[in-house]
Amino acid sequence: MPNVAFVNGAFVPLAEAKVSIEDRGFQFGDAVYEVIRTYNGRPFALEDHLARLERSATALDLTQPYSRAEWTHHVLEGIRRAAYPEAKVYIQLSRGVAPREHTYSAEGPPTVVMTVREFHPLDRSVQAAGVEVMTTEDIRWGRCDIKSVNLLANVLARQQAKQAQVFEAILVKEGLITEGAVSNVMVVQGGRVVTAPEGSRILSGVSRAFVLELARNEGLSIQERFFSQVELYGADEVFLTGTTVEVLAVVRVDGKVIGDGRPGPITQRLAAGFTRRVG
Repeated sequence: MPNVAFVNGAFVPLAEAKVSIEDRGFQFGDAVYEVIRTYNGRPFALEDHLARLERSATALDLTQPYSRAEWTHHVLEGIRRAAYPEAKVYIQLSRGVAPREHTYSAEGPPTVVMTVREFHPLDRSVQAAGVEVMTTEDIRWGRCDIKSVNLLANVLARQQAKQAQVFEAILVKEGLITEGAVSNVMVVQGGRVVTAPEGSRILSGVSRAFVLELARNEGLSIQERFFSQVELYGADEVFLTGTTVEVLAVVRVDGKVIGDGRPGPITQRLAAGFTRRVG
């Protein structure tokens, strides 16, 4: 089964896919992206991902080359061609090829890239045990709500986590928790689920919205506000949400044990509900 690429309207083997070095995505990071995974061969929350791609593109004045129906066709065709049991679909939309000038013209066509690769979910033993994370300063730009390819700050945070031999880096700005380098963060305090609010300081995850809906359906109280690093350490439960992590318990932060050091009951309820809904 092949890794598949889709470049400017044509499917090709991934090894043969090419983009010009004059592309503004390469030169400036002038591009946005989405990552979509499948369950039982079906893309999860595709409409929500495509809606966020549109919002990100609009925020950067990027031309949207396809309608949602056309995007859906291309995504499904890529999944069909790759034929993996489970796949991860990456879509990137850049402003296109142009001489290297900071200013841009709206006239040129965008560059569209999509790749489809095999996806290997987290081992269930990791989900059952929970993970350890660390905190680090949030040094990202001021529009984190745009899913831009400018991910250098996230790369550095993830490398810190790798070197510390922990699962994720939790980002802290002015003493408040924003999100993880590749995830959203939620805590449980006295039975209430608390997470950072939507806005320019976080990327509002598709899985984040899905889990908050699950929590409401479970009758749980939800508070969308920023919380402090001290509150993070003292939370009853901490968990991550995201496309690749689903609902993942955090049992230790910066070496400090969360709760009793095991995934908490609300995290487990939400994780089980997530699995039921996508299965």
